[in-house]
Amino acid sequence: MPRSILFATAASLLFASAAPAAAPPFDTPAKTAILVDLSSGAVLYAKNADMRMPPASMAKMMTTEVAFELIDQGKLPLNKMCTVRPETWQKWHGPAAGSTMFLSVNEQVSVENLLHGIVTLSGNDASVVLAECIAGTEQAFANQMNALAKELGLTNSRFCNSNGWPDEGCTYVTARDLATLARATVERHPKLYKQFYNKPSFTWGKTLGSGQAITQGNRNPILGKVPGADGLKTGHTDEAGYGFTGSAEQNGRRLIEVVAGLDSWNARVQESTRLMEWGFNSWQAKPLFKAGQQVGSAQVQLGSDAEVPLMAPRDLAVTIPAGLTVNQPVRMKVRYQGPIAAPIKEGQEVAQLVIMTGDTGEQVVPLVAGADVGQAGFFGRVWLGLKQLVGMA
Repeated sequence: MPRSILFATAASLLFASAAPAAAPPFDTPAKTAILVDLSSGAVLYAKNADMRMPPASMAKMMTTEVAFELIDQGKLPLNKMCTVRPETWQKWHGPAAGSTMFLSVNEQVSVENLLHGIVTLSGNDASVVLAECIAGTEQAFANQMNALAKELGLTNSRFCNSNGWPDEGCTYVTARDLATLARATVERHPKLYKQFYNKPSFTWGKTLGSGQAITQGNRNPILGKVPGADGLKTGHTDEAGYGFTGSAEQNGRRLIEVVAGLDSWNARVQESTRLMEWGFNSWQAKPLFKAGQQVGSAQVQLGSDAEVPLMAPRDLAVTIPAGLTVNQPVRMKVRYQGPIAAPIKEGQEVAQLVIMTGDTGEQVVPLVAGADVGQAGFFGRVWLGLKQLVGMA
């Protein structure tokens, strides 16, 4: 059953405020938007964040995430060569096929280069070639996308193809789910994220006739405009409008944004830049716990120990409006499904720290086990049963 442990508010967690901490005002013409502070888990802004929408090329974030998972599991080498099938080339080349990496029929391309073609160039051809290389068919790959989406907690999304091409509504996402997906990419695959995102351009393919190499620029609208910007993915179709899922990090504080349903390229540039700048300038992060610091403990079921320490997996903070002045308490509680069944591995995410301040909503960050806890042996289980029987536990 869910358990919560309330913390007494320490004096060091009192922030100046003449009134409850209210969110600084912001509005956008985007049909749907969300801004999340990863340092605290705070949702700083949300507009129709759970409204279903076609993702357009932002669906390629999930294609990339599936590949990243397989690479980090050792199941997909970056140097694996993939073949551009004639049927795939025929469908995904030419002006009617949208963004392209300019692959050639029967060309052999490494997974690494296909990922650059997807992330930097938004190649529809690259997405399908990688999907077929991994799963045999694009439909089989879509099944992998949906399985991973469920694992990551994307509760209101479905993927029916690898590149977000319009499919009569079969593929849909929400801004909140895209932010969750972006967070998973950043946090689960930091090395791959750094390797593939943030490239200003990529060169692949040759022009007809002269055979000149083709270099295309990254469409990311906040690269070079917002300090620390390094991802993630744009999207555009007539049905979806112009959208963007982006991320930037400044002074150790990372924000993730989604804006979608805008009516022009320029509006996407303006609104994605404006929302990200508002997030950094109108909010501030205040530290709570250092990485590796114990935050609390949780009860363990049938374990070699009765409790497991709960640790901060990284520096944890609370996000509050900038420039607060008069004391305002920050309340915290540990939340977990418990008692937590043994065995438990050190570093395993087993609980959450819920932070509350003013009317800015709950801010939720993960807590991890600070030690291994094995299963209780036979006599240990008997002793625990006796304790419960006589009311000692």
